[in-house]
Amino acid sequence: MSSIFTKIINNELPSYKIHEDELTISILALDQVSPGHVIVIPKQEVNHWFDVPADAYTRVGLNAQKIAKAIQKFSGCPRVGTIVAGFEVPHYHLHLIPAWSIPDIDFKRAKRLSNDEMKKISDAIKSYLQF
Repeated sequence: MSSIFTKIINNELPSYKIHEDELTISILALDQVSPGHVIVIPKQEVNHWFDVPADAYTRVGLNAQKIAKAIQKFSGCPRVGTIVAGFEVPHYHLHLIPAWSIPDIDFKRAKRLSNDEMKKISDAIKSYLQF
């Protein structure tokens, strides 16, 4: 059975896409820990980060750096935290979360925003992207 991320990659489910290339896709997290929370995902469905092929793993990291800079410009945060937890979806993904302090990256803070809010966040982050 395909993961929710594979369904998004295959356009079977909607998302707020930030960036996409041949190896990865980056989307707003459905539940935002802080506004601007993005997930970078390899297109190949692999459960554990240490099993991801090197080219896709490297691309996740390189794209995350560029997207994090855009998130920082959008949010004004001093840090963009990264987390790989892997418990929610069995498909490796890297969380990029705007943060002002350690408690700002607590998943208990996650909340669903309106479609309008998500669209504004997505558009703003994309306006700062430099690929």
